Amino acid sequence: MRVVRLGRTRYRECWDLQHALFARRAAGELTDLLLLTEHEHVYTLGTGADIHHLLANDGELRERGIDVVAVDRGGDITYHGPGQLVGYPLLDLHAYTQDLHWYLRRLEEVIIRVLDGFHVSGSRLEGYTGVWVGGEKICAIGIKASRWITMHGFALNVTTDLSFFDRIIPCGIFERGVTSLQELLGSAPPMARVESAVAAAFAEVFGAALTEGVLTEQDYRRGSLYNTADHRV
Repeated sequence: MRVVRLGRTRYRECWDLQHALFARRAAGELTDLLLLTEHEHVYTLGTGADIHHLLANDGELRERGIDVVAVDRGGDITYHGPGQLVGYPLLDLHAYTQDLHWYLRRLEEVIIRVLDGFHVSGSRLEGYTGVWVGGEKICAIGIKASRWITMHGFALNVTTDLSFFDRIIPCGIFERGVTSLQELLGSAPPMARVESAVAAAFAEVFGAALTEGVLTEQDYRRGSLYNTADHRV
């Protein structure tokens, strides 16, 4: 599995990249991938979203520089932004288990292990997807799969400005709050350390050997993925 650290991205550009890489993964041109990124401010609405769960008006969205994007993952509305680690696994589940419930539980397990490494006790909450600490969500999960190849993924709040969640009903859940590593610990570990912890936990949970990949600006635009050793993956 190739782990690619994309740095800060705009959501639409990264979504386009996912689609390009998905097509290449489906064609057998690439191995499994785990993309890691932080997004610029964006609210994304999944296929089950209720537009009334977006509380901010157009003027407020413009003032705060927040994009709004309707996407093809499951679920309702959520926020992505700086200080939040977003992971997009593009996996062929034929090599694992062809069961989306199993896959969701595995993603939750990855994050639970990451949190444990930072002395935070994360858990599942019956009836909900994602990872929770003390009844507040620290990691949202929303996925899509076609031909058993996955897209979209998870969003872990590290140093996220949680005030951006105030202007939505996150995931359509009225009765629960959100939290972050910074909120829980007082200060959060560096993002690079969290990325490494996620990659390590992903390898453990999915039984995968990991290598690092990089993406140049030119190849980002055309959706090609480059490896540090042989340049083309």
